Amino acid sequence: MIKYHIWTIGCQMNKAESERLGSYFEQLGYKAAAADEADLVVLNSCVVRQSAENRVVNKLGNLKALKRSKPGTVIAVTGCLVNADTAKLRERFPQVDYFFKPGDYPPWLESPQEPVLPQQPNVAAYVPIIQGCDNFCAYCIVPYRRGREKSRTVAEIIEEVGKLVGRGTKEVTLLGQNVDSYGHDLPGKPDLADLLYELNDIDGLFRTRFLTNHPKDMSLKLIEAVTSLDKVCEQLTLPVQSGSNDILKAMKRGYSAEHYRQLITEIRARIPEIALSTDVLLGFPSETEAQFQETADLLSELNFDTVHIAAYSPRPGTFAARKLEDNVPPAEKKRRLDHLERLQESIAAGINARLKGKTVEVLVEGQKKGRWQGRTRGDKLVFFDDNRDCRGKLVKVRVEKTSPWSLQGRVES
Repeated sequence: MIKYHIWTIGCQMNKAESERLGSYFEQLGYKAAAADEADLVVLNSCVVRQSAENRVVNKLGNLKALKRSKPGTVIAVTGCLVNADTAKLRERFPQVDYFFKPGDYPPWLESPQEPVLPQQPNVAAYVPIIQGCDNFCAYCIVPYRRGREKSRTVAEIIEEVGKLVGRGTKEVTLLGQNVDSYGHDLPGKPDLADLLYELNDIDGLFRTRFLTNHPKDMSLKLIEAVTSLDKVCEQLTLPVQSGSNDILKAMKRGYSAEHYRQLITEIRARIPEIALSTDVLLGFPSETEAQFQETADLLSELNFDTVHIAAYSPRPGTFAARKLEDNVPPAEKKRRLDHLERLQESIAAGINARLKGKTVEVLVEGQKKGRWQGRTRGDKLVFFDDNRDCRGKLVKVRVEKTSPWSLQGRVES
């Protein structure tokens, strides 16, 4: 029996693709194992940030020693490390036997004719609906590694979600590098809102989410779908990246800070209970202290539930790496990152504290250290104790303790 190991880093798309890859290996009769026991090791890589690329390179270094001790081990790499120039990759990483593009299947195996789904999927599952990106933001490597946008058909997605629900999934998160672009390349041009309406009719599906959105592409029709559909969660991820118009222009984001603020105002007016997440990229080339402060001011003003903060690092091949000097010192980037993290921790603590004493609906995903865990419709992580088997169930939890990162409570009888 062939033993396999998959190591994954990066975005939800990578996680979804690794799940499908593992399911395919299982269907072929392979068995999951630790890396040092495996006959086949697959790395699903990410190079969106230098820190992620460093982790991938370090992992490949460890596998070099494994290859020396077990020469028969097959090592394969997929994900965004893999570009068109595999010859250079082979020269740099001679321990790797195969490189294949993100979203593909190993080249020595025949690709399945239809999506491979886990036989026992998680309570909450990821469903890719559109691959690639056409935006070419100045800092982003994704379009160069995953290609241009390509949507899956509505029928294919509905069939997949139906199968997942039949195997135990209760919540799906629809994935795309720019999920708002879904359907523009399909006959009839169905959009994300149309897809959400279709999915809402699937019996046994409790919740639907989607990410990642782009501020320039989010439509009022989509906001209305979130408002009117009972299964669509009141939670959105809407990356702002910067609060400075000059930096947004340099990033080639296609919107202004004023447009972003207005969009948030419209969303909150239509969905008062909305939980909002955003992404911030600080230290972009030539970002001044005043421009950074505009970002901090925006975060203070808009009060997001969650903010994913990263420091800029040049990605070879992108516009910023080719044309702009990475001239914000590393120490200054760290200072700015620490400042925003402290600011957001305070904001999140205040938002979550308002939930103390309230009852929230939790979809239970499983157990961690003996406690049940799950998420609210607003994507708040909740822990509680209960002797019953709660996995896959919706339970009412009264919040007794809060922190910036999670909630704790007890089940209401």
